[in-house]
Amino acid sequence: MNPATARARHLELASEIRRHDHAYYVLARPMITDLAYDRLYRELLELEAQFAELATPDSPSQRVGGAPLTEFKPVQHSVPMMSLDNTYSQAEVREFVSRVQRLLPGEPLEWTVEPKLDGVAVSLRYENGVLAVGATRGDGATGDDITANLRTIRSVPLALHAPAAGAASAAPRILEVRGEVFMTRDGFARMNAEREAAGEETYANPRNTTAGSLKQLDPRSVAGRPLDMVLYGVGRVEGAAAPATQFELLEWLRSLGFKTPERVWRCRSIEELVAAIGELDRLRRGFDYETDGAVIKLDQVEQRERCGTTSKAPRWAMAYKYAAEQARTRLKAITIQVGRTGKLTPVAELEPVFLAGSTISRATLHNEDELRRKDVRVGDTVVIEKAGEVIPAVVGIEAGDRTGRETVFAFPRTCPECGAPVSKDSGGGAEAVDWRCLNHECPAQVRGRLEHWCARGAMDIEGGGEVLVAQLVRTGLARDVADLYALRLGQIASLERMGERSAQNFLDGLQASKGRDLWRLIFGLGILHVGAGVAKSLGRSFATLEDLRAASVETLTAAEDVGEVIARSLAQWFAEDRNRRLLDRLRAAGLNCRSALFRPAAAGGPFAGKTFVLTGTLPTLTREQATARIEALGGKVSGSVSQKTDYVLAGESAGSKLEKARKLGVRIISEAEFCQLDKPQADPSVAGK
Repeated sequence: MNPATARARHLELASEIRRHDHAYYVLARPMITDLAYDRLYRELLELEAQFAELATPDSPSQRVGGAPLTEFKPVQHSVPMMSLDNTYSQAEVREFVSRVQRLLPGEPLEWTVEPKLDGVAVSLRYENGVLAVGATRGDGATGDDITANLRTIRSVPLALHAPAAGAASAAPRILEVRGEVFMTRDGFARMNAEREAAGEETYANPRNTTAGSLKQLDPRSVAGRPLDMVLYGVGRVEGAAAPATQFELLEWLRSLGFKTPERVWRCRSIEELVAAIGELDRLRRGFDYETDGAVIKLDQVEQRERCGTTSKAPRWAMAYKYAAEQARTRLKAITIQVGRTGKLTPVAELEPVFLAGSTISRATLHNEDELRRKDVRVGDTVVIEKAGEVIPAVVGIEAGDRTGRETVFAFPRTCPECGAPVSKDSGGGAEAVDWRCLNHECPAQVRGRLEHWCARGAMDIEGGGEVLVAQLVRTGLARDVADLYALRLGQIASLERMGERSAQNFLDGLQASKGRDLWRLIFGLGILHVGAGVAKSLGRSFATLEDLRAASVETLTAAEDVGEVIARSLAQWFAEDRNRRLLDRLRAAGLNCRSALFRPAAAGGPFAGKTFVLTGTLPTLTREQATARIEALGGKVSGSVSQKTDYVLAGESAGSKLEKARKLGVRIISEAEFCQLDKPQADPSVAGK
């Protein structure tokens, strides 16, 4: 394909992918199947691998995140990002309206009411229709440049849509928009479930997790977070006139491709304002994101300008905060739950209380450190909250209700299930805060591993739920997942509440699981830090289970989404004799050990048989783009330099890999040299000699 044809096809693909992204992530109305979308996206990546100049900043490929950053640069906001005054009182809302009316005597006032998202405020700057800079609010005058992270959010357009014919205003030459980045409830719960399944610490709430995600220095890790964004205002606008009202502004932003608040009320009186606040309070529980209030704004922009601002906040807007969804009840006891990785989690056993639509009798206390920090004691009146948690959490105590009979809970130093010692640093690092049981044969861990193996997201074995698994472990019929494949009909049918039909359904499920793809088996093994996403990445990088178990830490880190912590966890797991024996038994039982996701490097091409190592930041290519180009032309990419390395592709801030390449005499090339390697006159087998 010649460059002109490639450029035309790339423009067509990019436009179509942007249209489908907008339909899926902004309008929530997908127009094609995931498979059809993946085909379009794969074709776009292949074109960019062959023609690097096509990977422009507004290309859909930029969603994956580029090379890690070393720091966030400061960004000066053209128009300050001010905070809002807030209140919990409807009387103060009425006083606010009266105060604005005194500033604009005799003028009719109209207002808008929007949901106040519980997220992180950011600013996006578009230049000539293309996203140029994204920044945090910071101190209101200066924020941090988090453009690379914001590019990964699918609802953020990398290029503005052309306004429809008859639109109130054209797309401006410079446009700064303000909005809120957040996580959906479903996305947050799904992410926490995956982390728990992988034996990792779960996050406390969507808002803090969103803030932490946006300050990650590696955009690739941000790309895997379920982040979303809603836009509700503008800063600097040049080259076009912004609409005259807030209501029209939101319509204009939608026409440019932004997601805006899903419900907005336009009110002409204080009574309508109060009614809108109440209606939003009733509706917000059905939204798939956390809201903590209503934002009230004067609709007319010209009137806002005459109202002005204080040193901290506009005089024409206010946030009305809803009371948090909390309840108070008595803590009857604290029990310890032991998970499949051995993690000990303290659980509050409560007098049942109704909260947010359900009756709550248990709530998490997270870990010993949280228990001590909040000074929670058995017998306390506790405050529980259901705001973004996978399960309700204890957020505080009512110290004034204490009688002196409350008791401090002694966190166990042995496992309550099996009596084995526990350790606080067995979870994989200096930052560990969890105590873990050290006994691999602990019944609680065995049950957890079997339930995880049978789960729908793993091997998807019908009937393999908590009740059956508990009986299999209690009767000694199953001590690990390989034992499941030796079970007979009579053994299962003899268990409580298990007739012959249910037993046969379970056996049929086991038989069906033998054909599951390799990534499900990897995920089902429950290796620490290996969630479903990482398991799929491993399936794309390794053709067989044998290839995976033989891989070194360096080879593992070369796989997509696999960092050093995950690689070491995998290597340690595969090195243990009991785990190697387990894999041998699973193979003998007939389980599939080949990956249908595996993507072999091209057999031919100018890079056939050549191994590259990437280090540093390249001038124009991301690591993903360079890797895709190498693989498309027959080469492979490794994570470490050795005598077998043919080329080290080095950019700015190259580290120890560059020094090692020099010591070993490995050929070091720049991006410019790399882009010439696949040319006919530059056979890589003789280049540079």
